[in-house]
Amino acid sequence: MPDLGKALAGTEQAIESAVTSGMRDATTGLKDALRQDVMSARLGERLSRTWRGKTYPDTGASMEAAAFVWSNAPKLIDAFDRGVVIRSKNGFWLAIPTAAAGPRGIGANGRSARITPGGWERRTGMRLRFVYRRGRPSLLVADNARINSKGRAAPNRRKTGQATAVIFLLVPQVSLRKRLDIDAAARVWAGRVPSLIARHWRTS
Repeated sequence: MPDLGKALAGTEQAIESAVTSGMRDATTGLKDALRQDVMSARLGERLSRTWRGKTYPDTGASMEAAAFVWSNAPKLIDAFDRGVVIRSKNGFWLAIPTAAAGPRGIGANGRSARITPGGWERRTGMRLRFVYRRGRPSLLVADNARINSKGRAAPNRRKTGQATAVIFLLVPQVSLRKRLDIDAAARVWAGRVPSLIARHWRTS
């Protein structure tokens, strides 16, 4: 007679393997869908790559396998997922850098950091001048500047070719419209989990 204990053990292992493999597929599928959502919203490949995925357990198989998908830029992703109004913390202005401001800086942690008016002045050695415009965004400009071949403002040491470059636009707030739909992608892949598990069960 067949060994019932071995048969049941084999079935349990097959179920664990199917569940874990199905959850791995769901993890990868959801992560890729969220990355594509960012790209479709034209928010850039760099932001799309902040999505990460992990399946538990790390090794082996389990009937209780689970998927975890997250972003390394949660605040930015959340802002575009909900649509938010961003205001200055001190209640004054938000400084939006123009192309003339140049590249982003490097923070203490070695990562890219946003450009601030004070940081820009320290980096370039140039002073910014406030220009108020009624009914339109005010400006922070650099006088006696030149625009180099990369389109960035730089000090002009000569008396000719001097210009006033707009470095920052000053606005009281910025409205970000909803451009992502994380819940929709999560619902789609949650609904696919049973079929993903079943596919691995049939092939196990």
